Amino acid sequence: MPGLNEQNSPPLTAKEAAALLDRCQYRDEGSRALFAHMKASALVAVYGASDDLVMLSGAINDELGASTIHLGMKGLLQNRCEEERCPYHAEELKGAATIEPRFAEDGVSWSYRTAIPHETFLVMEDDEIYCRGIVFAVSDIAKAMVKA
Repeated sequence: MPGLNEQNSPPLTAKEAAALLDRCQYRDEGSRALFAHMKASALVAVYGASDDLVMLSGAINDELGASTIHLGMKGLLQNRCEEERCPYHAEELKGAATIEPRFAEDGVSWSYRTAIPHETFLVMEDDEIYCRGIVFAVSDIAKAMVKA
């Protein structure tokens, strides 16, 4: 984005970041500079790719399968155990905030449900809405965590 310099710019809000992303084209969702500014502002954009991928860009940068995303106070929770049924990971997930990817609902390929306070933006594929993405602040994850 012209003139976007995360080192000299004030932090973005989720609303501002969503406005900058709104109506972007599929596979061209945001510039490296925008996502660097979002990272510096502790913001995360969540949007879909293909029919089975969820993209996270900004303060969390990852590509995940289309299953429930679990977040803790420090960000993305991932199973670090060798086993799928790891008791430590299961305990960690109990209070996690979640983002539920929704595929092919509400007239769009991708949308998301979460209790994390967020703003939305549209990803377009030509003239059609492809995805209803979200932007949230890492500091707001705690507001959606369940008290165990």
